[in-house]
Amino acid sequence: MSAAVTGSQGLWFLSRGSGLVLLALFSIVVVLGVATRTGSAPARWPRFAIAELHRALSLFAVALLVLHIVTAILDPFVTIGWAATLLPFASPYRTLAVGLGTLAVDLAGAVLLTSLARRRLGQRAWRAVHWLAYLAWPAAFLHSLTAGNDLGIWWVALIEVGSAVAVATAVLARLLGQARAGGRRGPGGPARVPLSASPRQMSAASRAGVS
Repeated sequence: MSAAVTGSQGLWFLSRGSGLVLLALFSIVVVLGVATRTGSAPARWPRFAIAELHRALSLFAVALLVLHIVTAILDPFVTIGWAATLLPFASPYRTLAVGLGTLAVDLAGAVLLTSLARRRLGQRAWRAVHWLAYLAWPAAFLHSLTAGNDLGIWWVALIEVGSAVAVATAVLARLLGQARAGGRRGPGGPARVPLSASPRQMSAASRAGVS
């Protein structure tokens, strides 16, 4: 009996620990995605390097997610069920908390799959689905808050608060950047072509009447 309890505790700690690391990693992925989109990365870091790091961490997060899910399912002292890995709110154990995690997995999975098929889908369709990442992160964050009972531990609270602050700052920076760009263009005004634009881009902009 004691061995079973010890094993269950090990699975719980592994599941909870991987979940916290996954939240931090997911937050970094979101921040890097915003930096790639807005070009707000440090000057000494090429933009393509940020994009590649964003993709690499996203794939690593998938492996960590598998560990997180499997250890939670195998824990004999909770009843989640394999169906809850894909169907939100299907778990009899902490239905809301686990359901939010499943919802985050489904949304993030849609983003990942469409990213892998980006060339076939086209830029517009890929970008439309990619916005789901901004819904997946809050679901994952709320899952992390409600699934565990260890928020009183200082380093757990630090991970939660740090992740929230990082993502909120990145999203706010993007919104402010879009507002400033819209203000520079003006209502109905022409968009400016960046100095680094290729000759083909500049030619296309000229034909469209872009300054």
